[in-house]
Amino acid sequence: MTKSGHIEAIAADWLRRREEPEWSPDDQATLDLWLKTSTAHQAAYWRLEHGWRMADRIGALGPEATRPIAVARPWRAWWKRGRAAAVAALVCAAVAGSALRFQSGDPAIATASFMTPVGGRGAIPLADGSRIELNTNTRLRTSVSESERSVWLDQGEAYFDVAHRADEPFVVYAGTQTITVLGTKFSVRRDGDLVQVAVLEGRVRIDNLGIEKPRPAFVARGDIALSRGEATLVTAHAPGRVEDGLAWRDGRLVFDRMTIGDAAAEFNRYSRMRIVIADPAVAEIRIGGNFQASNAEAFVRLLEDAYGLNVQREDTSIIISAG
Repeated sequence: MTKSGHIEAIAADWLRRREEPEWSPDDQATLDLWLKTSTAHQAAYWRLEHGWRMADRIGALGPEATRPIAVARPWRAWWKRGRAAAVAALVCAAVAGSALRFQSGDPAIATASFMTPVGGRGAIPLADGSRIELNTNTRLRTSVSESERSVWLDQGEAYFDVAHRADEPFVVYAGTQTITVLGTKFSVRRDGDLVQVAVLEGRVRIDNLGIEKPRPAFVARGDIALSRGEATLVTAHAPGRVEDGLAWRDGRLVFDRMTIGDAAAEFNRYSRMRIVIADPAVAEIRIGGNFQASNAEAFVRLLEDAYGLNVQREDTSIIISAG
């Protein structure tokens, strides 16, 4: 398949999906973003859409006028015959401020790169029916085909809602760790060589590619696993902690007896304005609460009011110390 044919296959699938009853505003937003990424996308989509409309007009005139339909919309019959490569090629992004690139290679495999900026979030619907949500400052790559479902988390955090396929595992690569599932809901966070996996539903397997004879770790619903190098620690069953950790999907941060130092580090993931805890004693104070991830200033004001802390605001940082 040529590059133009590959693009036309994706455009055709968009048109097919748009006619389905479950078409949603999110689907429309994803389509709009795909169209904006390239004039070639726009041309292919509009050309096929025009053919669709012309065919419908001709069909409305009666049986005698329907002879040109095979010419006006040959791709409809093409879809009825089925093209798995085109379906597999449907990997688009609904990511505000993201960078989207369709890479060259086997046209039956959709390979794309995605990135969210600091403070950004977004969602990627995959051709297999799975869905990925990206948190702030995240870089991720996907490769989906009839025989492969692979994702590489290069940086940041993502939530995976994986469509079940009994014979097709879904694999996330994060550094030397691999997370393998058949269908479940979980998140993966990568901070350098530290990988955290939290399972909301189902069960996942974690393997370490850096070990000659790795022993897999299994993480079930409500569990959180931390992996660094050859070591993997699975925490006790704590579904509440998993749900709190996924509050970022709604733009929130939830703390339960977290130190101010760790809470400040979480806020710093979402903003260029850095919170600096200058006093070690202040950093160890434990707090709880529910906050907007994008509103670090409100968090700082509450600390100032509740603990009488000294707050100094500079151009790129907020420095907090004992009052």
